[in-house]
Amino acid sequence: MEKYEQERFTKLQKLRDKGVDPFGGRYDNVQSIQTILEGFAPDRDDIKAKAAGRIMTMRPHGKTVFLDIRDRTGKIQVYIKRDKVGEDTFEISHLLDLGDILGVEGTLFKTRTGEITIFADNITLLSKSLLNPPEKWHGLKDIELRHRQRYVDLFTNQDVMQTFLKRIQIINHIRAFLNERDFVEVETPMMQPIPGGAVARPFITHHNALDIDLYLRIAPELYLKRLLVGGMERVYEINRNFRNEGISTRHNPEFTMMELYQAYSDYNGMMELTEELITSLAMKIQGKYELSFGEITVNMTPPWRRATFCELLKEHSGISYDDEEGLIRKSKESGLETNGISRDNIANTLFEELVEKTLVNPTFVLDYPTSICPLTKTCAHDPRFAQRFELYIASMEVANSYSELNDSIEQDRRLHEQIGTETDITGKIDEDFLTALKYGMPPAGGLGIGIDRLIMLLTNNVSIREVILFPLLKPKQ
Repeated sequence: MEKYEQERFTKLQKLRDKGVDPFGGRYDNVQSIQTILEGFAPDRDDIKAKAAGRIMTMRPHGKTVFLDIRDRTGKIQVYIKRDKVGEDTFEISHLLDLGDILGVEGTLFKTRTGEITIFADNITLLSKSLLNPPEKWHGLKDIELRHRQRYVDLFTNQDVMQTFLKRIQIINHIRAFLNERDFVEVETPMMQPIPGGAVARPFITHHNALDIDLYLRIAPELYLKRLLVGGMERVYEINRNFRNEGISTRHNPEFTMMELYQAYSDYNGMMELTEELITSLAMKIQGKYELSFGEITVNMTPPWRRATFCELLKEHSGISYDDEEGLIRKSKESGLETNGISRDNIANTLFEELVEKTLVNPTFVLDYPTSICPLTKTCAHDPRFAQRFELYIASMEVANSYSELNDSIEQDRRLHEQIGTETDITGKIDEDFLTALKYGMPPAGGLGIGIDRLIMLLTNNVSIREVILFPLLKPKQ
């Protein structure tokens, strides 16, 4: 045991010897520190306050102790005077350490330096910290350690705490936005016998009682569409999805998505909804449309640009979608594989390589090749293309939307056509989903928004790990 840890254990025993429970108990009627600070009136000396928080700094001076405590809303100074609290309580204050959680009751006043302070009538130890906080409260800096010990990261780095409080605020706003528009929130299975609704490698698990393999969902799409068939015309789910793929600053194997379906709409209706939702979030969280994101500035001012997949591909590669030889040549020049890959997948990979990085301000990319959109209606003007958009902001895909295919015969054909291709993972078709479609699904618009990436944008965090409380990490050696 390290020296400082041993000193804390010694203080722990001294507290017990004095009859003090070092891990406290119920502590009622606590005010948030923000509320206490906002309630201060300089012309009054009788305002009582009761706070609880973690000790950040301590400054003993003979018969007095100054310390700062912090809760989730802010920090406040506490003044402990021996003559006020009594000898026994004052002795307890000398057994406190940085990181201890303390309850304080007292009267508010302002010091000569202008700091609002609680003049303690009483203090209550609520939890003894047995480990030293990092770097004397300058904050936990080691990035990997911050992610492994998020509990320390949160109480030492206030900007991190604020990011996650904003995350909660963002998700609450999304719920309120959709509820006001008559959407209903639902829950669909996270363990599925057949993974569907996206192209991704699933995680596999096994149910012992039924002796069957199950898959953690890669998307809730096919179950939400079943609800459209059942008559739930506006549904959404803020859901956890799992994809057994790479980890990067923009990918975590477990992530949060908001997916919704609106009967009698299409991808144009989804564009309007998406733009209205995200711009309202920008104003709520940042109070403006211009957002800083790392070293770039993103202008979220509506209306947002709309351009087709083919237009953007030609604009940034110089190659027409119809020029298959040109696409292959350009792909090889860019170091991309082309052997045995279909023209549409070559075009899509080239788009990802050359176009995505240019899409800084919000851009709706419309009308993708139908072959890579098996759940989407085709465009009336050209069936080679599907009524699909992807929304890019800061060179990241943030949202994906379809005019949903509701022709059960065509859907059956496309899913069977996909079997055995590079986009097929399990070689299984969800026959029950096809059965549901045969009963009749209304025409609908569907939308998926990556919540983690959206929060990255709205909180200026360029790594997805900074907006997920407990990101997946490789085990320590």
